[in-house]
Amino acid sequence: MRSPKILLALIVTIILPCTTANSVNAATISIMPSKDNTLYEFDPAEGDHSNGAGFHFFAGENGMGELRRGVLAFDVAGSIPPGSTITAVTLSMNMSMTPAGALTVELHKLLADWGEGTSHAPMGEGDGAPATPNDATWRHRFFDTIFWTTQGGDFSAMVSASQSVGGIGQYTWSSAQMVADVQSWLDNPASNFGWLVLGDESAIATAKRFDTRESASPPMLTIEFIRTRPTPRARPTPAPRP
Repeated sequence: MRSPKILLALIVTIILPCTTANSVNAATISIMPSKDNTLYEFDPAEGDHSNGAGFHFFAGENGMGELRRGVLAFDVAGSIPPGSTITAVTLSMNMSMTPAGALTVELHKLLADWGEGTSHAPMGEGDGAPATPNDATWRHRFFDTIFWTTQGGDFSAMVSASQSVGGIGQYTWSSAQMVADVQSWLDNPASNFGWLVLGDESAIATAKRFDTRESASPPMLTIEFIRTRPTPRARPTPAPRP
């Protein structure tokens, strides 16, 4: 009969191999803007106008030949885990008023930060309201101390996405460049200034009115992404006792 010591020596300890693989999780999230506003073309007779707390922003040229440009931004880094890979992006906006038919509306990546104050335009909001502190205006990034390098907003000449916008209703923008924009904002949050919404500025009465985050039908950015997380290491199987 073998002694307990001999039996113990014959025991084989089985240990499961530890894994260093990663698990991949696909997810989808929809977020509203963290801020939005309208850049109303500067009129010396009226002063600097904005609409930080309004229900609408505008893109295009109104019936008086004055330009309007929308700006909106989303908190990407605060909504998606760092290190994720963006796979698809769709921006949905509700267009609620226009004097024109189908016209192209573009998204351009903004190159500088801007603000949203407490200004709230009356009536249809097409003329804006006197700017309040930190409002974005045609001339200012933050009223009334910090200016755009170029009046009307500092934005990339590259079109991030475009869409034909006709009558009242919901419209969506989606493209590979939008995916690249959002990925860059996730990887480098300090560069996230959002998009400028550029309408048709070739003729009068082309303006499109979109609803803001303060409205009942706010813009919505839907992002599909892949989140990579380390797989937990397998624990070793305890050796049996004699």
